[in-house]
Amino acid sequence: MAVRSRWRIVRAGARGLVAAMAMTGVRTVTANVGLLERSPPEAIVHHRGPERVQRLAERHRTALTELVHWCYGTVGGVVFGTLPPRLRAHPWTGPAYGLAVWLTFEAGVAPLLGVRSASQPRVAARFVVAADHVLYGLVVAGRLAPDPSRLGESADGGQDTRR
Repeated sequence: MAVRSRWRIVRAGARGLVAAMAMTGVRTVTANVGLLERSPPEAIVHHRGPERVQRLAERHRTALTELVHWCYGTVGGVVFGTLPPRLRAHPWTGPAYGLAVWLTFEAGVAPLLGVRSASQPRVAARFVVAADHVLYGLVVAGRLAPDPSRLGESADGGQDTRR
């Protein structure tokens, strides 16, 4: 694998970590205003966490849940970084990727783990979870902070001549 490809994947992994952290912030706010009862990572730990994790003090369990979510976000970023460049360059790929991650959880992971209660029945809660996954996708795709290699290019991929 070329050095440039490795750095692209490392940057995507770092963006995945930051994106998962941003999701934590969104969920903290939305939970505190009553829009979200329990996030999917919290539901997994609550329903399926090992006994050893269940016995942890709540603050330690919460911290462990977030660390695992951040690791999952990092892996998701790495996977995004392996997508073909032409696909990653499309402006809607990031948000679509974030929603695909959420839908994969909703349709596959949650039923397998028996944590359907992680899927909030209220429309507002489902919207919040979908929106923070769109945010995840935007950050992972680098749309909020473009790669340095993209800064000197115009929207169509050519060199920007407005300097």
